[in-house]
Amino acid sequence: MSWETEAQEIRVRRKWADEMGGPEAVRLRHEKGFLTVRERISGIVDRGSFQEVGKLTGKGEYDKEGRLVKVTPAPYVMGIAEIDGRPVAIGGEDTTVRGGTSWGHGRRKGGQGGFIDDLAYYYRIPLVRLIDGYGGGVASAKRGFTVFPGHTNDPGVNVAELLGVVPVVSAVLGIAAGGPALRAVMSHWSVMVKNSTIFASGPPIVDRGLGQKVTKEELGGYRVAVEKAGTIDSVASSEEECFAMIRRFLSYMPTNVWQLPPVVPNGDPVDRCEDDLIRIVPRDPRKPYSMKKVVEMIVDRGSLFEIQSTYGRSAITALARLNGYSVGVIANNPMVGGRIDVKSARKQAHFIELCNCFHIPIVFFMDIPGFMIGKESEEAAILREGARAVHAKCQATVPMISVVTRKCYGMGGGVGIDKYGLDFKIAWPSGEWGSLAVEGGVRAQYKREIESAPDPVKREKEIEAELKRITSPFLSAEAFAVEDLIDPRETRGYLCRFIKAMQPRLQADVGPRVKYGVRP
Repeated sequence: MSWETEAQEIRVRRKWADEMGGPEAVRLRHEKGFLTVRERISGIVDRGSFQEVGKLTGKGEYDKEGRLVKVTPAPYVMGIAEIDGRPVAIGGEDTTVRGGTSWGHGRRKGGQGGFIDDLAYYYRIPLVRLIDGYGGGVASAKRGFTVFPGHTNDPGVNVAELLGVVPVVSAVLGIAAGGPALRAVMSHWSVMVKNSTIFASGPPIVDRGLGQKVTKEELGGYRVAVEKAGTIDSVASSEEECFAMIRRFLSYMPTNVWQLPPVVPNGDPVDRCEDDLIRIVPRDPRKPYSMKKVVEMIVDRGSLFEIQSTYGRSAITALARLNGYSVGVIANNPMVGGRIDVKSARKQAHFIELCNCFHIPIVFFMDIPGFMIGKESEEAAILREGARAVHAKCQATVPMISVVTRKCYGMGGGVGIDKYGLDFKIAWPSGEWGSLAVEGGVRAQYKREIESAPDPVKREKEIEAELKRITSPFLSAEAFAVEDLIDPRETRGYLCRFIKAMQPRLQADVGPRVKYGVRP
């Protein structure tokens, strides 16, 4: 006596699950330019590493004698796999079945209250969400009663706890509305493909509720979600590019907060010197230069992975490597003025928290005139958003190093100075710092003296020249007011040595981060 009959039924049920919503539904997905969820998982994880969980879940059809005829699989596929040899939990909606709408049973495979989130939390492994579906709908009332939003019969792990222990990545690969849209945002890093959309509610509901007739793209295309709102961090031109970006982001992350990120050397010499660094900063302080190029010449070749590159562009936030070690880079962007505005303040605060959560040291490359000023900036709450960026830095405990390439002034300059840590600052000879730039501050500070002078213009220039001599970075170096003044070409080697030296501190501090107080 064996169980071969039952084993055969398992194989048949798995075959039906592999067929998803059927050949016609798969064909329609492909015609619209989208892959299926099974193709997506295969495109991301290491070949042959996916172990599916819950493959037999679905709705069975039986004949009058109770014999199985067919099973319609649940519209969610998930399980464990490996990316670059490291375990991950991964899952996504199957839009060939019921359009990927939520599976309304008490225990769900994924999504709100889903098993895959719980698995990532309890196994302490990264979570990859492949989002393509709508949330709940009015049809859920057909069960005979309605339920409150925000939880299920089996609520599972608190998403805030999940975000505190393992990296969570979300990819929008079609439509994300309602609950799936919120899950896309509740992550450490998110990406969407250009032909995808994300919104709280779709065009029909917006039309009914507000009388606004908009297309899906106008409401939640990548130009809105990534470039204007910053709801999603990055955009990919294709699903294949998106998969590569997911793998790359995770390569900078530890498996969980009890570990450090992997070290990935690429043969780039620690003592590499780039001659262009000695001439890249113009002597005219009003002229811009490419800070992104500066950073690329210093970090390991090819390692710069920018986050939110089209949002809050006055700041550059990126993951990179120095001598193979993961680092977070926050750099002011002189090409768009370099001042911290509302968007770049939000961007920096989130990025600081990301680095701090996963024990990634931060290097600030500073050329900052200060906070954005003016009526519009004040109305947009620059002080509150700026204060939140400062608060994030003050909460952070990872080591930080500040590299002043040119300007560091005012409250905005304070965002990149680790006053509650080692307060380690190095500067280039082009560096200048203080409460206010000489050119802008002389007229305000010495207004009466300038106006009473026989030649006010001449006197203003004389005062500026006097103060300029005092603000020489060499005088600060003499007083140890800046820890080191270096040749710009030495920056890579200098940083590599200190990033390596701080690894024992990072190792000693592994574990979840404690946060105190209330954000401003």
